Amino acid sequence: MIQVTRKDSNEANENLIRRFSRKVLQSGIIATAKAGQRFSKPVSKIERRRKAIVRKARKSEKLMKARLGLR
Repeated sequence: MIQVTRKDSNEANENLIRRFSRKVLQSGIIATAKAGQRFSKPVSKIERRRKAIVRKARKSEKLMKARLGLR
């Protein structure tokens, strides 16, 4: 946890918040948290093949409907 203390009693709150924000950015806590949000598990080879088969089936079905004039 990052802690920032007042330098003196006259220090403005804005300066305190600015120093805290700078320390948080420099520590990289936010960057690692965002990287964790964007992480997605890699798709296996079998799953990629299954998705490709489904894609091809849908594409051929769409072409058949277009040829028959259904859509």
